[in-house]
Amino acid sequence: MTFQRGLDLAKQAGFDLALVADQATPPVCRIVNFGKLIYEQKKKDKEQRKLQHQHKVKEIKFGCNIDPHDYQIKMSHAIEFLQKGYKLKASMMFKGREMAHKELGFGIMQKVIKELEGQGVAENTPKLIGRSIIININPAHH
Repeated sequence: MTFQRGLDLAKQAGFDLALVADQATPPVCRIVNFGKLIYEQKKKDKEQRKLQHQHKVKEIKFGCNIDPHDYQIKMSHAIEFLQKGYKLKASMMFKGREMAHKELGFGIMQKVIKELEGQGVAENTPKLIGRSIIININPAHH
């Protein structure tokens, strides 16, 4: 039917005329309650967002001369994060003259990767960016 006829029918019924497929020939319209259509669309979108899992990144920071006990605690936190499915960012900041001993930092980062082997997979090798070494670890899905 013509557009005008469809519009008149919709007005008589107290509804709106909504365009369903504008690419079709002729364009397809439907007589609907527009407020209800918008409400149901929002409801559907909200449901979709609820089903999406947010990928949060947790960060653990190490010092260059970290105490063995502190290191163990940070590692247990790291394992916990990976088991919960979070991505992990391990970083180490160098302060002052510590930059002269970057190899110590890389050694610790390699140790971190080795210890987290069963729990997570390193995205890349440890990289020195500015005054810090950063490595991203993704959870290993069993």
